Amino acid sequence: MAPKAQQPQREKITIPKLYEMKARGEPVSWLTCYDYPTALLMDRAGIDMILVGDSLGMTMLGYPTTLPVTMDVMITFTAAVCRAVKYAFVIGDMPYMSYQISKEEAIRNAGRFMAECGTDAVKLEGGARMAPVVRAITDAGIPVMGHIGLTPQSYTQLGGYKAQGRDAETAKKLIADAEALEEAGAFAILLECVPAPVAKIIHERVKIPVYGLGSGKDVDGQLMIVHDMIGMFERFTPKFVKRYVNLSPILLEAFSKYREEVKSGQFPQPEHFYSMAEGELEKLLSALKRRRA
Repeated sequence: MAPKAQQPQREKITIPKLYEMKARGEPVSWLTCYDYPTALLMDRAGIDMILVGDSLGMTMLGYPTTLPVTMDVMITFTAAVCRAVKYAFVIGDMPYMSYQISKEEAIRNAGRFMAECGTDAVKLEGGARMAPVVRAITDAGIPVMGHIGLTPQSYTQLGGYKAQGRDAETAKKLIADAEALEEAGAFAILLECVPAPVAKIIHERVKIPVYGLGSGKDVDGQLMIVHDMIGMFERFTPKFVKRYVNLSPILLEAFSKYREEVKSGQFPQPEHFYSMAEGELEKLLSALKRRRA
């Protein structure tokens, strides 16, 4: 019998490995995650990158936008994910007003992700106008991913949650933003809801990895919000989402069946009970009887 082929040893994903993947044209698989058990499964599945996104404000906490999410909230969720992950590259998403006030505040908050959670990098929104902040954080030794296109923290300025760069003028600005982020030291860029032709141009013009969320195939990897892909966020479904499983009706059926069985007395059954050691019940009843007497 021929010996079994040895499986390649898994290694922790690092920035150099992300650059190697870009060089050989291997797309990066990337998902958001907000909790320990889901992070365990993603890591076992071989997902390359995990983003603990401020999208948790909507998917996990029920807010209408991401704006109410604070640094303390992000630290709690991000630390849980990091405790589960051995191999994936984990990115902490800097929430609203955690990096806009000053460079010093931005460095301090980015450092919290690294020191208190153990992330591999942080992500922040904004192009050329945020380049000085990106430079300050990277100069402090903290890897930064840029994020341009639809930037949810600025949704009011953008006129809502809609694609960006659909005309030549705004597309030109996105290209300039990407180049400014690269110049500022960002190790990678996320393009959210950018037309595929514009994403392709950006991918060709910068040397760092460019990842897409609803931005076509001509990028170095794809991000998806986990609750969108598993059917656990029903408020709206973006055009670019592919649903791989719909857990909502499955869970609803399980919860409904549990309720029915409790109401009818079908649950619990003896196999779900704990028992006492042999003879101990008799001792207990005898002791209680003596106490009454």
